[in-house]
Amino acid sequence: MSITDNLNTAPSWVSPVMRVGYSARAATYVILGALTVLAAWTGGQAEGTSSALGQLRDTSWGVPVLWAVAVGLFAYALWRLIAAHYDLELHGSGLKGIVARGGLIVTGLIHVGLGVSAARQAMGGGEGGDSVQSLASWLMQQGEWGKWAVATVGLVTIAAGIYYVFKGFRESYKRHLRETRLSRKLDPAVKVGLVAHGIVIAIIGIFLAYAGWNADPSQAGGMGLAFEAVRNQPFGRFLLAGLGLGLIAFAVYCVVEAVYRIIPRCSSGSMHTLAGNFSTAWERRLKRFA
Repeated sequence: MSITDNLNTAPSWVSPVMRVGYSARAATYVILGALTVLAAWTGGQAEGTSSALGQLRDTSWGVPVLWAVAVGLFAYALWRLIAAHYDLELHGSGLKGIVARGGLIVTGLIHVGLGVSAARQAMGGGEGGDSVQSLASWLMQQGEWGKWAVATVGLVTIAAGIYYVFKGFRESYKRHLRETRLSRKLDPAVKVGLVAHGIVIAIIGIFLAYAGWNADPSQAGGMGLAFEAVRNQPFGRFLLAGLGLGLIAFAVYCVVEAVYRIIPRCSSGSMHTLAGNFSTAWERRLKRFA
């Protein structure tokens, strides 16, 4: 019997939607990481997420892949929104839980935007501009408060990046992952991927905060600008290549999530996670919701 039988759980299709979503996220980061490594090797321009996906359009198999990625990103967004609504990960209704569930909503909305971008590219609609810079520009046009909003978004983004880095080092992700021989072997790549992703997100946040402070939206930017900032450092091409490999490792993390992730409200207490027995980690939380 599931230890969540006495709780209101999400629809049965939540789990497959989540797994499709993580798979699409993995495909996106494989493409992005590979192009970043290639840019470091050849000295070319490092691409952001939208531009990296846009390069697929010119290949013979690119359009079907773009559609598949778009559908998957929408699935990931749906998973995040449903997880927030049903509190599938048992964050609770306190201040900490509200912040965590708010973060799920924000990441869901971000992936709606990425899904729209991939769909537009599949239809030949072009890559568009830098979405982060566009957001900063729009906010600053709304009034004097706009630059402070951009700076605040930047600080929140930095915090999100730090969260990913700590998530990797503290290994808190292990509580959600079913333990198997393969998941144990892939764990080092998962840790590296989370740290690399956190570094990129934090750099984007720094540019956003700086743009808000100076009331200059041109100083904001997404992953493309973050990659260029890394390249401009001493030994920048080597750092950029390492970051690209780290993003490929983050794709491995997404694959591991797609295959082995446990949804607390929808899972039994008999399985074993990378962090130990599932029931000992989550049953105490479930009792608070019963």
